[in-house]
Amino acid sequence: MRKFKYKFQMYRNLQANIANIYNEARRAADELNIPQELRGRFGLTGAISGCPAPLRDDILHAGEAGATEVIPLAKLVDEIRELVKDVYGDDFDAAPASTCEAGLWVTFDSLFSPPMMGRGDNYRSRYIAPYEKHMHHQGGYGRPFPPRFKDFLADRGSTAGELGFYGKRQNNLDTVIVPLAGAWYDVHGIKYHPVPLLTNVDPEESIEILSQYADIHAPFLAGITSLGYETPGYGYGAKDEEGTPVLQKYLSELAHSYDLPYVIDNAWGLPFVGASPLKNGADVIVYSMDKATGAATSGLIIGREEYMVPIRRAMGLHGDRYGTTASYGRAAYVTYDPGKEALLTQIQALKVLRDRPQVLTQPVDDLERIIKEEFAQIQLPDHLKDGILISKSYNSTAVEVNYEKTWQNREMGIPIFSIEDMYAGTNLFQTGLSQMGVIPTVAYDGNIYISPGLGTCDSKGQLIEENTRYAIKALVRLIEIVCRYAGITE
Repeated sequence: MRKFKYKFQMYRNLQANIANIYNEARRAADELNIPQELRGRFGLTGAISGCPAPLRDDILHAGEAGATEVIPLAKLVDEIRELVKDVYGDDFDAAPASTCEAGLWVTFDSLFSPPMMGRGDNYRSRYIAPYEKHMHHQGGYGRPFPPRFKDFLADRGSTAGELGFYGKRQNNLDTVIVPLAGAWYDVHGIKYHPVPLLTNVDPEESIEILSQYADIHAPFLAGITSLGYETPGYGYGAKDEEGTPVLQKYLSELAHSYDLPYVIDNAWGLPFVGASPLKNGADVIVYSMDKATGAATSGLIIGREEYMVPIRRAMGLHGDRYGTTASYGRAAYVTYDPGKEALLTQIQALKVLRDRPQVLTQPVDDLERIIKEEFAQIQLPDHLKDGILISKSYNSTAVEVNYEKTWQNREMGIPIFSIEDMYAGTNLFQTGLSQMGVIPTVAYDGNIYISPGLGTCDSKGQLIEENTRYAIKALVRLIEIVCRYAGITE
């Protein structure tokens, strides 16, 4: 294959050869003997909301058994609160929601956006968001500042404009976006766009920059947010002796120095086992309970009681007007009601995390072993193989395959697809897997996040090794195919 002088030429050639790549991918699936009955029914993650994993037996039973009983929903929410307090203590509280995004929305609106009632003009407020991955979630609820970020969500999502991601912006709220020290924000992809490459993030230098921004915007600041993940590809590879990302602890300290809340988006994360507010100092953590945790589709907000009061009030959970300790009523965000069956499955999932966390951690250990074994056989030059970093995360019940260091010294590496590629359908590490009968995972920004669950686990939640190996072998072969058309291998 022809080698390219500039990276945009490489991506242009990949775009021109999409049909050829797909043809080779389909042939590779046959060569790998992926069973026909498995194709389209298994994949690299069960943690994507558009195609969630089947429920474990215990989760399914809890939902079915409770569905036949008469149970006040306030009682179920109180049981969730009790489980949270069992693990984090009485200073913490909880509020279930219909999805993680619903949880983020009600949290940002409750804690960050200015009040709308009362006389006089409304003021503006701001929150700080490090420039990291998935910015359309934790960074999408205000108008971007500085202005160079004003259109960075323009093409993201299925729908553009006011009915797309822009429609999430809260009233008179700004997002101060702060690049991180040591990160690269190079332009990559067929849908050519800046991508956050975060394995070299320096937490000490980054918090100095973040502190400067906080000082500049101090009169308007309402809070600080970030992701809650723990892997190098998300910028959180530097950890303390307890395994807590140092940058998250710094962000908490910075927020608290201004008496502001620190809100963590831990959508693809576990309560209890994963990112702990007792260690990282978060005031509120928001989860997607169907992603890593294994409950039915729903979200959960966990936080310090001081901040949970307005959030629970907005959800109609914080007591009746005539004076009760809890309710299941109607308030601003009644539309985010998760429903009875979701609450039942959340309770069971939290009980397992509290009492038998190995149900979720053991498959991660098994998955890591398989991924390392299969990637050890990848047919790439040594300098590219050396740039692949494999890290496991109990928080996300996932194994991260990060390859941004294959571009070390700005030499051509494994093609990096932007999140815009995902929405445009030009991320070949996702669309190519679909051609092989493998449901893909989050695989943009030089980062592939793999987790068990989608046809790769049994009904007890434990890994099926044969199915998992088929999926990982398909990914390895697809990387080899794409690298040939990128001109970086023969």
